[in-house]
Amino acid sequence: MSVAPSPSRASSELANNGAGSANASARREARRLLFDISAIDLSGRMGSRTEIERFNPHRGQMAMLDAIVWHLPNFTKGIGVKHVRDDEFWVAGHFPDRPMMPGVLMVECGAQLASYLFNIRFPETRIAAFIRLEDCTFRASVEPGNDFYLLAKEIKFSPKRFVSDIQGLVNGKIAFEARITGIAL
Repeated sequence: MSVAPSPSRASSELANNGAGSANASARREARRLLFDISAIDLSGRMGSRTEIERFNPHRGQMAMLDAIVWHLPNFTKGIGVKHVRDDEFWVAGHFPDRPMMPGVLMVECGAQLASYLFNIRFPETRIAAFIRLEDCTFRASVEPGNDFYLLAKEIKFSPKRFVSDIQGLVNGKIAFEARITGIAL
């Protein structure tokens, strides 16, 4: 498991990722984030896995989030983290010589963050079933040893339905982005 970036590194990681064209590329990545994270301490924790389990019904190997890093008081934006381990259930088979987190699991991580931000507003835990995935793009691989940060930004909300934009960040790069729709069962 790798260590989360320090606050100073976290805030500048996307803006100062090398020199020359790499620096320009990092600035473009920062502009494409769902929201500005430069003032957010990515090593901070607002919720542990135990806290997440109070609001999300996922358990065992399908409980993908390790912590809630940050969220707005109204829960319309948030950041979560998954520490990608070398003993994850998919490592041996996807792919044996170069393990890469399957894209569907990247999206599931973001979906679980969006579900948490939806469910925390209600007194009882609900199952959020995802009924739509739109504009999904994968841009970078996620591998064992990575800290995989998830961003979620609410687009629409009602007590029965929500739409969120989600992104995954790894090593200062956007690994994936998508829009998801969920309903409460």
